[in-house]
Amino acid sequence: MSPQPIPDLFIIGVFLISLTIIAFFFGTYLYHVFSGRYANTFAGQIERWIYKLTGTDDENEQTWREYARDLLIFNLAGGVLLFILLETQGVLPINVQGFGPVEPLVAFNTAASFMTNTNWQTYTGEVTLSYLSQMAGLTVQNFLSAATGICVAIAVMRGFARKETSKLGIFWVDLTRTIIYILLPLACIFTVLLVSQGVIQNFDPYVQTTGYGTAPGQLIPMGPVASQEAIKELGTNGGGFFNANSANPFENPTALTNLLEIFLILLIPASLPFVFGRFLQKKREGYTLYAVMILLFVISLVILYESEFLGNPETTALGVSGAPMEGKEVRFGLGGSVLFAAATTATSCGAVNTMHDSLTPLAGMIPLVLILLGEIVYGGVGSGFYSIIGFVIIAVFIAGLMIGRTPEYLGKKIGIFEMKMAITAILTSGVIVLIMTALSLVIPGGIMSMQDPGPHGFSELLYAWASMANNNGSAFAGFDAAKTFYLVFGSVAMILGRFIPMIALLALAGSVAGKKTLQAGPGTLPTDTPSFVLWIIMVILIVGVLTFFPFLALGPVAVWFILTGGL
Repeated sequence: MSPQPIPDLFIIGVFLISLTIIAFFFGTYLYHVFSGRYANTFAGQIERWIYKLTGTDDENEQTWREYARDLLIFNLAGGVLLFILLETQGVLPINVQGFGPVEPLVAFNTAASFMTNTNWQTYTGEVTLSYLSQMAGLTVQNFLSAATGICVAIAVMRGFARKETSKLGIFWVDLTRTIIYILLPLACIFTVLLVSQGVIQNFDPYVQTTGYGTAPGQLIPMGPVASQEAIKELGTNGGGFFNANSANPFENPTALTNLLEIFLILLIPASLPFVFGRFLQKKREGYTLYAVMILLFVISLVILYESEFLGNPETTALGVSGAPMEGKEVRFGLGGSVLFAAATTATSCGAVNTMHDSLTPLAGMIPLVLILLGEIVYGGVGSGFYSIIGFVIIAVFIAGLMIGRTPEYLGKKIGIFEMKMAITAILTSGVIVLIMTALSLVIPGGIMSMQDPGPHGFSELLYAWASMANNNGSAFAGFDAAKTFYLVFGSVAMILGRFIPMIALLALAGSVAGKKTLQAGPGTLPTDTPSFVLWIIMVILIVGVLTFFPFLALGPVAVWFILTGGL
């Protein structure tokens, strides 16, 4: 390899090591939060005041059904309120540009998107939404959807840590603690840091500039960007204040803010495996899951970086050396662009600082594969953890069958019900992607959105459905998602892809919580060893990649063969 990538790789290596160390200690803090250790602090007083004000019962824990019921009601209410806000923004205050109501189908799609932590955007924020809609609508949902995912992850952890009980905690308590101890303090801190680096935070009208000579002027959008940017990354939400997202210098002005935003994207997902180990009082179990995540992430990152570094064969043949910079911001360079692309698709964030559609074929395939795996390589806040648990259950079940023993995980027998729930959680998004991609190719309403022909156009379509069904929110350009077909069915895909796995894994957690914890015997499969790490990775790749390989072959793989002269 040429020596040019060495600075990039050094920075990436230091970043990942630092992330791992910080995530370990932050995981300890998260464990203490959900164990009630800070009840006697000032924040604990605020917590108790909130319970009294809302009439929340913080003593009697809930079964998985009660937990899921309250979760669904809360999220549905949030989605409805966001829709109403978008439809009435024209008569509400803090609308300095005088924007009218959002088109109803776009508002419905946006409400479903932000309610499900997808943040799929079929609108241009700076010409569609008022400052009030951005703050009271989108930013608030960024907090609430992220908190919901963390709540489910904690409930699943309790399910495996407890025995002979039907209780998984209290949704309202977990939600409150997530916001006041974790999301809100961190978002405030990083908002200040982002403002110090040049991210804007104001309520000024848009600025009209005067062009030079005969050149036309430009209208420069303003707004309370930093406060939304912090939770956008911290909660792996991803929806940008501006259409260009984190490529816009008002959202992400410097190389330092770029690293800060990547760090925010990965912090909570990277910490949750360590929280799991704390709950179990078996730290090695948490290390095992973290090892799976970081190994898959590093492998993906290496392929992505190398594919971009080698460049486009056609331009290389013309004597153009170096990585292609079209679609990238020079202030971030190749390393900053690639690391962000890997982080935002390994998690369910979906924010972008480079155009994924401009990546070389194999490089562009990596973000797509990371999404198609089910957002488990770190994954979204909470959702990444509980989703990888589904793969762990499958891995344990297969291994148990291979050695002729009843499958067990953490001393809990894995039965038919647990397998059904794990399979439901794992296959839901994949089934949606495959069905809707195929349907989009035979329905006129689906075909008309494809603006590019051939295998690359197919890649854009596949990416769109993968992003919606897996609650990522990023996209390949060249695809018009604002058509009625995608606004309606895309909303349904986001809702089903979010809540079916959630409910399935809450049910799984409720089931294992009610079981006895068996003592490990000589035939018990160890689940905290390097060999089990490799086994989980194999299961993930077999189930995840092979499911979509025919579709990948028709898309990015075909484009790569065309560029290299193989087709």
